Amino acid sequence: MSTPAYDDQNVFAKILRGELPSHKVYEDDKTLVIMDIMPRGDGHVLVIPKAPSRNILDIAPDDLNAVMATTQTMARVVIKAFDADGTTIQQFSEPAGGQVVFHTHVHVIPRFEGVSLKPHTGAMADNDVLAAQAEKIRAALA
Repeated sequence: MSTPAYDDQNVFAKILRGELPSHKVYEDDKTLVIMDIMPRGDGHVLVIPKAPSRNILDIAPDDLNAVMATTQTMARVVIKAFDADGTTIQQFSEPAGGQVVFHTHVHVIPRFEGVSLKPHTGAMADNDVLAAQAEKIRAALA
């Protein structure tokens, strides 16, 4: 299987260029963490590499290492911020794998005993709720 070319008009590329708004919770030289606007649970964040890549199949090893290090940090932080019992970490590659936005990203979702993930309905979360959750995560990072 050959991986299609990276499309720099995807939503995450636009967020990285400042062309679309997002609720940023963390940033370093290689990664950006934003709130998922269609969350499957409270505190659902996305870890995104700054360098262009479509998914895990074409990402440079250094960028993948940075993404995974940030993913681990965010897993710890969202557990702290939301007093969660654990996390679910997800990465989807290509349409057959469930990928919808074709810029590498990792989902970090705080989890609670007995609480199922919300379905991925495509419904946008309330902006004020996302802003409050982002602030909670930023506070836990400090």
